[in-house]
Amino acid sequence: MACFSAYRDSCPSVKNILLLDSEGKRVAVKYYSDDWPTNSSKLAFEKSVFTKILKTNARTEAEIAMFENNIVIYKFVQDLHFFVTGGDDENELILAAVLQGFFDAVALLLRNNVDKREALENLDLILMCLDEIVDGGMILETDASSIAAKVSAHTADPGAPLSEQTISQALAMAREHLTRSLLN
Repeated sequence: MACFSAYRDSCPSVKNILLLDSEGKRVAVKYYSDDWPTNSSKLAFEKSVFTKILKTNARTEAEIAMFENNIVIYKFVQDLHFFVTGGDDENELILAAVLQGFFDAVALLLRNNVDKREALENLDLILMCLDEIVDGGMILETDASSIAAKVSAHTADPGAPLSEQTISQALAMAREHLTRSLLN
């Protein structure tokens, strides 16, 4: 375990990934750091970072800001705000690659219809994207097509265990089994 912690210290890491709406409310968030131990501190961080960057225009390219000794990379698309936060000693280009990978994977999975309504309807895909990109703060993947392919593979597998399926997939599978049992 000590060997793993040595690698963790030398690898780039992410403190959180946030997807907020145009009012600064949560759509999907994942925290990988203990810098914000309570839910209220997480909400306060989200509100303050959203308020700070609200006046910027990060629609075409990602922007970088220093905030509370953290590097925050962010981008706006329609009514969604994407954020990746890292420590002040992290490489901005790596954090920007994480943000771009997350944004592009979401765009691929939502068929370029990236807005709040679509994001909420496909929240399971977005959360799986986050799991494919970062695990425990360590960056696993930044290539959007690889991320989207892995997420699609999870959602398209009808033989997957029930615990790994979304509710709609589980209901569809149950309906199919019930239909087969009634017809036989």
